[in-house]
Amino acid sequence: MDVISVIRTKRDRGELSPQQIDWVIDAYTRGEVADEQMSALAMAILLNGMNRTEIARWTAAMIASGERMNFDALSRPTADKHSTGGVGDKITLPLAPLVAACGAAVPQLSGRGLGHTGGTLDKLESIPGWRALLSNEEMLDVLGTTGAVICAAGDGLAPADKKLYALRDVTGTVEAIPLIASSIMSKKIAEGTGSLVLDVKVGTGAFMKTIEDARELASTMVALGTDSGVKTVALLTDMSTPLGLTAGNALEVRESVEVLAGGGPADVVELTLALAREMLDAAGIKDADPAKALADGSAMDVWRRMIAAQGGDPDATLPVAREQHVVTAPASGVLTRLDAYDVGIAAWRLGAGRARKEDPVQAGAGVEIHAKPGDTVTAGQPLLTLHTDTPEKFDYALESLGAAWDIAEPGTDFTATPIVLDRIA
Repeated sequence: MDVISVIRTKRDRGELSPQQIDWVIDAYTRGEVADEQMSALAMAILLNGMNRTEIARWTAAMIASGERMNFDALSRPTADKHSTGGVGDKITLPLAPLVAACGAAVPQLSGRGLGHTGGTLDKLESIPGWRALLSNEEMLDVLGTTGAVICAAGDGLAPADKKLYALRDVTGTVEAIPLIASSIMSKKIAEGTGSLVLDVKVGTGAFMKTIEDARELASTMVALGTDSGVKTVALLTDMSTPLGLTAGNALEVRESVEVLAGGGPADVVELTLALAREMLDAAGIKDADPAKALADGSAMDVWRRMIAAQGGDPDATLPVAREQHVVTAPASGVLTRLDAYDVGIAAWRLGAGRARKEDPVQAGAGVEIHAKPGDTVTAGQPLLTLHTDTPEKFDYALESLGAAWDIAEPGTDFTATPIVLDRIA
């Protein structure tokens, strides 16, 4: 095998053979294939696509590059969830303890934010003492004692994907559906969960901007999971408007705790319950009521045990940014649009996100939302509050919000977009 022939095959719209795929993934992981060569192949895949056979083999090759976990020793069925990323998407935080409170084990391997999309691990690291990095033994211990664990994937899990993901991020190939699908599913299949629910975001704040692209990605991932023996379901959910009333790390943890306490924004509660029901059904748990587990405090109990088991203090005061800036409504009327991407960029520029994986984040930075589409606003009332430790960032963040909302005439009829747009199984 040689990498030039592999690149040429896909450049010329050919189908990569199983042998070509196995070789190039292994050779890249070992360093025999250079970054510039793999980036050329990734761009050819972005432009020319892959068929189902190629995607399945590519995923299998990435799984084979590392270890596979096994949860057979647990007394509970396992269920996991993965979101393709959005703005204000703190759903994993209340969801994992909620599903655990209903009888499943939730091994949630999560990631960090990059660009305008927030990262679950960054959010949780705003809790004093909380640790994202656990050994496999520690992960299994937390999972066995609390029912849920949220942590970083170990270096031994699909190392080919870890290397390729970093390359895609800096070569303009993140959006390639075959590579997104294989990246997500190689980690989830190697993780060893028995069932998986995918939250595929659609809209301005998502990587998939159209329902057609989101449906293609969801269908591809469901097929990959099913072919590998993992019961897999996908929900297509709206990401044209930020989820909830916060975008930022400590801000979103605070809002998640409100949900676990039986409150919180209606859209966050709705999506959390919808995903919980899908996860429980996929795990074969038919008689649990996640709404009851939120109301009676049992989900909160699991949250507190889970945070403490990973070194965090569930009673600690969360970080607050040193500086705030209030953005007010320029006119009176009905707010008909609040763009998720623009809000996400503002939060990122304030310090809540990173441009490179090694960049630090500010725990208290982000955007607090005071009105959502459908609300009636009055000129001069607060729309958003910007939070940061570095006030020189305010002007840069405000640039991204210049066209972030629309306000229609008072009394204008407004119909909200449903949170759940489609289901693929």
